[in-house]
Amino acid sequence: MSDKSTQYDLEDRTFIFAKRVREFVRNLPRSFLNTDDCRQLIRSSGSVGANYIEANNSLSRKDFRMRIMICRKEAKESGYWLRLINPIGESLDTDRNFLLDESRQLMNIFGAMLRNTQEGSRPAGARGKSEIRKSKSEN
Repeated sequence: MSDKSTQYDLEDRTFIFAKRVREFVRNLPRSFLNTDDCRQLIRSSGSVGANYIEANNSLSRKDFRMRIMICRKEAKESGYWLRLINPIGESLDTDRNFLLDESRQLMNIFGAMLRNTQEGSRPAGARGKSEIRKSKSEN
């Protein structure tokens, strides 16, 4: 069994989060207040995964970090909208609490990714210009 198959895929996790948000919104009672909040929640929850996909296809470390920062921001925003929505019924309240917890976990994951990819640091095995010049002059 390969390491990749046992690892939880963050793209799948963010996709599932967005789908569960949509299911939650579908079950909410329609009201004037919920309508705007739900639209914003749907947008921010979907943006988490979309920006993570973009981060995985980034052209530079700076672009990667920017996309991950946006993922973290959108996960945080999703939590904000979830807290504003007042579900009626124990089942919807349980669903909302689950989604709130997931948005916090996603925020923590993206925060850890940002800390592990400090701006200006090079990937393992990468060499700077001075190191390349030094190795060429040794030949």
